[in-house]
Amino acid sequence: MRADSIRTERLDLVAMTPAFLEASLRGDREQAEQLVAAIVPEAWANPGPWAQRRLDQLRADPTLQPWLLRAMVSRSESTMVGHIGFHALPGDKSLDELAPGGVEFGYTVFEQWRRRGYAREAAQSLMKWAHQVHGVTRFVLSISPTNFASLELARRLDFRRIGSHVDDEDGPEDIFEHHLGGQLPPK
Repeated sequence: MRADSIRTERLDLVAMTPAFLEASLRGDREQAEQLVAAIVPEAWANPGPWAQRRLDQLRADPTLQPWLLRAMVSRSESTMVGHIGFHALPGDKSLDELAPGGVEFGYTVFEQWRRRGYAREAAQSLMKWAHQVHGVTRFVLSISPTNFASLELARRLDFRRIGSHVDDEDGPEDIFEHHLGGQLPPK
């Protein structure tokens, strides 16, 4: 496990470095696997324009590295089973109206590894890290009203709906917030 990883019960949340993102975006799975020290499945083969956005963010400001994308690596399988990460630093101006001082994150578990609790485990650990290491208490998720699995996860993690918007890429989304109020995420 790399020193900058967040360890959960079954996962290592490994920071996706610019080199990893560059290798992924050019389709060099072998190099990507070396950089993340895990098997990178075909499900990650075409990460999409948002991966380029995160790479551009990291190039512009390398101090964002701990906050942005992390590979969810199953230690038992030595395989990347999904990814999770914040969209920006806490207090980003995009959240000023709905959740000032908050931080938004998102996640994906690749289809083959869904329904095993990885998203919940990773989300809890990411929030715990941000809270314990950086004092963050407000967390935001934007979820499509048709993504029933993520809506259920938000409910189980005690997120509450605070609004909605239409995302340029993802379409209609409901916005949810979880305020820790000094408490750690529920287990």
